[in-house]
Amino acid sequence: MFSGLHNKGAEMERKVGSSTVTAKEVKAALEKTRTLAAEEEKVLRMRHGAGASSTRAPLPRAAGDNEELADELLVIEMQLLKAMRARAGAKAAPATPKAAAPAPRESAANPTKDKIVRALRKKK
Repeated sequence: MFSGLHNKGAEMERKVGSSTVTAKEVKAALEKTRTLAAEEEKVLRMRHGAGASSTRAPLPRAAGDNEELADELLVIEMQLLKAMRARAGAKAAPATPKAAAPAPRESAANPTKDKIVRALRKKK
């Protein structure tokens, strides 16, 4: 029982002091290492406030060295861009001009507001 306490005391004696790690030190160390996973690196950056090395640096590829996966991802990206452009084009060019029609006084978009307005009109 006493030998266990003695070992704990010996461990505590080995700790000389504490050191503070700065964001610059973490950033420099992360730029040098290649063994961390992306999530581990993200956690260290967030924990120590170390930003990314460069905002101009290219993002890592999700496919890595897998060319087949890279091709599939490219096809998906192209389909999404095409759908986004089609959607943006449909919103930008309305079929009928609505400027000539008078705007309704009550909007159907907010039923609570409509209810309050009707109640106030009845009070007059």
